[in-house]
Amino acid sequence: MKVLVSACLVGENCKYSGGNNLDPRVVAWLKGHEVVPVCPEVLGGLPTPRVPAEIVDGVVRTKDGREVDGEFRQGAALALEIARREGAEVAVLQPRSPSCGVRQVYDGTFSGRKVEGMGVFARLLAEEGFRVLEPEDL
Repeated sequence: MKVLVSACLVGENCKYSGGNNLDPRVVAWLKGHEVVPVCPEVLGGLPTPRVPAEIVDGVVRTKDGREVDGEFRQGAALALEIARREGAEVAVLQPRSPSCGVRQVYDGTFSGRKVEGMGVFARLLAEEGFRVLEPEDL
């Protein structure tokens, strides 16, 4: 099976902080599958590292107030094209991310509080009929 995966979950240093979210559960689960790693934020032209971003009133903004919604949406669209082109059957995405959160995202106050909701990329994939999972679902 072809699995689209948040690149940070498989050790790619593309997280806002410059690091990754390497998850051994994800790496183990991916064995025997074709893996298609993507980082919508990097695809959208954002640098690594970058200022943290959250969804604020439906728009992605950085902690210092800059709007980066366009970059997030462009990256999500490009990552969706990759998912389609590669024939991904499922996506395993980074929890709570403003791009990849499947069930929760941070609330837009940069306080660490979480709310129900989906990141920009996760929502786009779900709307396009892709099955979206988080590591806890594996």
